[in-house]
Amino acid sequence: MFEGLAQEDLDSLAKTLVERQFKGGAMIFDQGDKGAEMYIVAGGHVNIHLPGENSRRVSLKDITVGEYFGELALFDDKPRSASALATTDASLLELSRETLSAYLERRPRAAMAILRTMAERIRETNAMLSERAAKNAVEEIEKQLTWQDKLADRVAEFNGSWGFIVLLMAITGVWFVVNKPGLLGKEPFDAYPYVFYNLVLAVLVALQGPLIVMSQNRQTIKDRATAETDFKVNLKNEVNIETILRELGEFRAEANLRMEVLEAAVPRAPTDHDRAATPATPAPTSLTRAAPAEPVEAGE
Repeated sequence: MFEGLAQEDLDSLAKTLVERQFKGGAMIFDQGDKGAEMYIVAGGHVNIHLPGENSRRVSLKDITVGEYFGELALFDDKPRSASALATTDASLLELSRETLSAYLERRPRAAMAILRTMAERIRETNAMLSERAAKNAVEEIEKQLTWQDKLADRVAEFNGSWGFIVLLMAITGVWFVVNKPGLLGKEPFDAYPYVFYNLVLAVLVALQGPLIVMSQNRQTIKDRATAETDFKVNLKNEVNIETILRELGEFRAEANLRMEVLEAAVPRAPTDHDRAATPATPAPTSLTRAAPAEPVEAGE
């Protein structure tokens, strides 16, 4: 980030750095933390990742000596976009936002160099995000091959085929027949032990070796590019899955909160379970007793 600064500016800025020590396995900062510092790795290794369970942690980049991270915190007040973990005992040089601001106030010309470097990194990030991760790496490499590279691949491909073996055996048989003494009525061109033919075969073998090695090296580059493409695809898939799971969790929490608010605002009608759980109220009993019937006299 400070690549465009003059040596005098670098020396002045280096005096303001604060050294921090982190044990292996210690968290430097977590995703979502507020920060106003960037770090330069002076020793050890740091891993930048998206947090999650051990089996779901998404590793984004491994930072080693001479590299830096957390630079976005110098320019905005937003939370950290990822987490940083010291994978080994690490020595970090810390640069705070206040220190950089005070430095730029004294040397405003240095701001243009820093902004120029940041703009280049933003362009690289935009280019990386705009291109598709799932691309045919072999096809991309073959488009950049020269005619010498294509010739070497064709030679290596032909040398590893049955056609080359049959052709070599046919040429050897014809050479033996043509150079048989007395067959054509004159002295053979290359009589036994066929010194000239052996020389031709030795030159052929000497030329085949480098061509085959060049083709193998190019195939190694293709395999490495394919593996890198597979890694980028898997990384994007893991990041997307992690984002979807996080958004689903937030949606579930918000839906549960809204349901609780609705249940509290709307009275709930009693259910059969509630009626069964409520004890029945006994019917009121009369406190007055019926008057005894008067006896009926005889003769009435």
